[in-house]
Amino acid sequence: MPTNEQRRKAAKKKLERQIERRAERARRRRQRLTLISVVGVVALVAVAVGIYFVVSAPDEPDPVAAPATCQYNPSEAAAKPNTPPDANPPTTGTVDVALQTSQGAIPLTLDRASAPCAVNAVVSLAQQGFYDDTPCPRLVTSQGLQVLQCGDPTGSGAGGPGYQYAEEPPQGLAPYPGAEGQASTYSRGLVAMAKSSQPGSTGSQFFLVYGDSALPPEYSVIGRIGTEGLTVLDRIGAGGDDGSNQAGGGAPRIPVQIQRAVVAAPAP
Repeated sequence: MPTNEQRRKAAKKKLERQIERRAERARRRRQRLTLISVVGVVALVAVAVGIYFVVSAPDEPDPVAAPATCQYNPSEAAAKPNTPPDANPPTTGTVDVALQTSQGAIPLTLDRASAPCAVNAVVSLAQQGFYDDTPCPRLVTSQGLQVLQCGDPTGSGAGGPGYQYAEEPPQGLAPYPGAEGQASTYSRGLVAMAKSSQPGSTGSQFFLVYGDSALPPEYSVIGRIGTEGLTVLDRIGAGGDDGSNQAGGGAPRIPVQIQRAVVAAPAP
């Protein structure tokens, strides 16, 4: 039978463990709150209708292999009729896509190796005319986030192709200056896919980066914008937005309509 002294020591150790656990829980809560506050300051990232940018990622993620197959999972009703793409996409090479818009041509070069599932979906949708006669409903012009969002035939920012698929996080993005360890630089000229705050929610919407932007490396980078397209985007950005989105940005004051998205024939 334990003595009174032994019982006191056991009780003291138990109390010390409880205090340590409580201190650890408090420390973790403080870390979460600190991260949340940093997110709000750095990103301003209320983003393109239906997407939310949340900052958290290592500066230099380790490279991962491209997926062998893609899962295009049914979601809400498609904003425009289309057929999901093949689940076994090419993982090498590039595809040229020309966005013929009401403000001028925006040529894109899509890189399959960077995000094969996303490039596969965008090319498929373009070939089916999904992007034809659709608006680009969201422009963000704030410091640290300068993007034009397109890809929703409804123009509401909530429409999609009727399926969703997993994100393919980009590799090797530089840290955003002043936000090292919190945000990466989506540099001027990149094309990336929009998503909601939930994982596996990439669809048809994409955003064109015309100014270096602070974002977490969670949005699939699918390619780059040609010089001619950046000139068009600079003019659209200079026109500003109407501030209609409560999260920041709004409809571009210079309206942008994708008249056709043309996929170039593969090189022989």
